[in-house]
Amino acid sequence: MNLLITGGAGFIGSHVIRRFIKNYPNYNVYNLDALTYAGNLENLKDIENYSNYSFIKGDITNENFINQLFKKYRFDGVIHLAAESHVDRSISDPLAFAKTNILGTMSLLNAFKETWKENCSDKLFYHVSTDEVYGSLGESGLFKETTPYDPNSPYSASKASSDHFVRAYGETYNLPYLISNCSNNYGPNQFPEKLIPLFINNILTNKKLPVYGDGNYTRDWLYVIDHAIAIDLIFHKGKIKETYNIGGFNEWKNINLVKVLCNQMDEKLNRSKSSEELIEYVKDRPGHDLRYAIDASKINKELGWKPSVTFEQGLSITIDWYLNNKPWLKNITSGQYQNYYNKQYS
Repeated sequence: MNLLITGGAGFIGSHVIRRFIKNYPNYNVYNLDALTYAGNLENLKDIENYSNYSFIKGDITNENFINQLFKKYRFDGVIHLAAESHVDRSISDPLAFAKTNILGTMSLLNAFKETWKENCSDKLFYHVSTDEVYGSLGESGLFKETTPYDPNSPYSASKASSDHFVRAYGETYNLPYLISNCSNNYGPNQFPEKLIPLFINNILTNKKLPVYGDGNYTRDWLYVIDHAIAIDLIFHKGKIKETYNIGGFNEWKNINLVKVLCNQMDEKLNRSKSSEELIEYVKDRPGHDLRYAIDASKINKELGWKPSVTFEQGLSITIDWYLNNKPWLKNITSGQYQNYYNKQYS
């Protein structure tokens, strides 16, 4: 199999790449990434010399480039992870999210369709999406695969649109697809603009921990390696033209999560002064969804997937990784990580 994984140098993508490279040596895995600010090839240093791995630098919105890539490699499968994903950035630059998440997805769909228009019965386009397309929950209830879409930010609107195009191509052109919608990911290698790595770094540097609003926004947290396992299962065993929700069964209010993080950090750093003193409540962001929570019973019943760790266990592993990889964190926060591509590939 020639397998294309887009966004493979990013946080989730790097863990998916690693799993497929190591578990399926008969697959030729091609990592396509534009290496924007969150794409970091240092995430894949341990597997970059594997014989079944290839890196391609490129932009999914470049239609001619994508068409040529499909003509050259005739990818049997696509796992599409490349996306702009930070809500705050989508508020300040919504057009960038529309371009990458909608037009980039359509570029891939068109190339896949044209490559396999004669016979695509044994091919697969797997689109990885987010639970944010469903909007916001109240105090009760869970997102199911049948929950109506109700996006509230430019990010979630762009991902909802890309989901719709994948389904439309499936119905109009009989393109074999799968979609998964996941909850908030955390774990090693995450870019420190997201809550957990940002706060780990801020605690290390004694900076304020900015908590939006009253801190009572609730999220379901999914350990990234468990997500990679779920993607593997869905890709190989999922039912064509189906959607699978992936959640960690770990609902936490932001303020409670931050306090657990502070306590674990203080214990690991042997600090006597509580890091909770760094917590600072800041102005809420526009369109902030109150609560996300996923019903992952479908993937559990049909594919046998369930999280391998509790949130406290996964958080401890995550903190240890950042504490043991301070050079990685320093390179990320200084921007020096972007030099790795030039050193390695030019």
